[in-house]
Amino acid sequence: MESATQNFQHRSLSVKLWPPSHSTRLMLVERMTKNLTTPSFFSRKYGLLNNEEAEEDAKKIEELAFAAADQHYKKEPDGDGSSAVQIYAKESSRLMLEVIKRGPKVNNGEAADKTTSLRETVFDISGGRRAFIDAEEAEDLLKPLREPGNSYTRICFSNRSFGLDAANVAAPILSSIKDQLTEVDLSDFIAGRSELEALEVMNIFSSVLEGCHLRYLNLSNNALGEKGVRAFGALLKSQNNLEELYLMNDGISEEAARAVSELIPSTEKLKVLQFHNNMTGDEGAVAIAEIVKRSHALEDFRCSSTRVGTDGGFALAEALKTCTHLKKLDLRDNMFGVEAGVALSKALSLFADLTEVYLSYLNLEDEGADALANSLKESAPSLEVLEIAGNDITAKGAASLSACIASKQFLTKINLSENELKDEGAILIGKALGEGHGQLIEVDMSTNASRRAGARVLAQAVVTKPGFKLLNINGNFISDEGIDEVKELFKSSPNMLGPLDENDPEGEDYEDEEEEEEEENGENENELESKLKDLKIEKGE
Repeated sequence: MESATQNFQHRSLSVKLWPPSHSTRLMLVERMTKNLTTPSFFSRKYGLLNNEEAEEDAKKIEELAFAAADQHYKKEPDGDGSSAVQIYAKESSRLMLEVIKRGPKVNNGEAADKTTSLRETVFDISGGRRAFIDAEEAEDLLKPLREPGNSYTRICFSNRSFGLDAANVAAPILSSIKDQLTEVDLSDFIAGRSELEALEVMNIFSSVLEGCHLRYLNLSNNALGEKGVRAFGALLKSQNNLEELYLMNDGISEEAARAVSELIPSTEKLKVLQFHNNMTGDEGAVAIAEIVKRSHALEDFRCSSTRVGTDGGFALAEALKTCTHLKKLDLRDNMFGVEAGVALSKALSLFADLTEVYLSYLNLEDEGADALANSLKESAPSLEVLEIAGNDITAKGAASLSACIASKQFLTKINLSENELKDEGAILIGKALGEGHGQLIEVDMSTNASRRAGARVLAQAVVTKPGFKLLNINGNFISDEGIDEVKELFKSSPNMLGPLDENDPEGEDYEDEEEEEEEENGENENELESKLKDLKIEKGE
């Protein structure tokens, strides 16, 4: 039986890593294009490439890196391709740095003008202390918005609490620039106000901004509830081009979720939808699922800490099947359970572009985790972040998880903490990480009841990775000798090893204790039964 298990585990981890799929190669080009067009220290020094030039360079970089790695692979055809993957990644990074240092190309004999600054487009009053503002302060704060010909397209009023007097000052100013606005952030802008005043303020802002052609709207941290959502009804109903909508920590109940679904007329262009930390529940999740179902362009969906159970999990899983462009999924801290986890795995198989997935604290257990891991293994070739902590996953579920991890060579962060993987599971995960994974930065395997052997294999797997930053194995049952071994492995880079203050060298496995107790109780019961067999009830005289 043990031999069969070992053979199964060996087959699970035999993954061919080279050549990468066409979609993986395209994803690398896309990521490099994004890096080349994102402002950074280098862009300030050498200049920033435009999107067209960056995409052209990214394609050339990828082709050269692929050719170098493929040539290397042909010399070791019997290998799993992990060294070719490392060359592919390193060569891409090296060539990309060369392009960044080269800077934008010269057009028509004229040097790129690095001193030209963009006209100011963002108006943000969120800095400083969180406080109420009155009419006089509002007049002063919003003065730049009154300037004729200003080019502000994004406003952020977060972290300042508007009362009626301040809202009435803001209304005509916003009315004068509403046609140029594309991004509005009204998160946390009524803190400490009475419900009546807060609703009136929301109505004022909603009315004056009605008809704006927004791509971004953030109404988070306002304790909206259904009344608040409906107070923003005029604004919400006028939006047909929203690409990003944030409703986090807003008291979004079942009724509020239905109101959101009812009021937003179109989500065809929606790419980001975030509902974190609400009291949505199953029925509310059904309403959110209706929005998701209509959002075919969705790339980033967050519905974490929303009290969603199995029925709501089923509804969301079904709706997500229409979102085949999804790149980031965060469903942490809900009560899905095994069955909803299995249902979600069917949706995950459709996400070829997925780069980040957060599935911690969903009560998945081995069966749910196994289904999700198997699904991810066959999809999401460019997965970078995998979090599946706190799901009661045991060593039994580690084989599928390790096989999935072994196949994801672009992983930067893995969190499997607060499970029950023990040494057997930790060793499987460590072996999966041993080959390739040149971009890995962080691994969290804390609180898994693992001991010396598991800790050693994990440490050996990550300590030599070039950009690695943190291994967390705290809260386990590692012996003092095991701790010394791990510290010795990290002696040249001690900051890469997380704290070990919660490790318990004498830790007991409570499951084993329970089994021993059950056996002992069983023996006592059998002894009692044998004694009762001979017991006679004598009639009193």
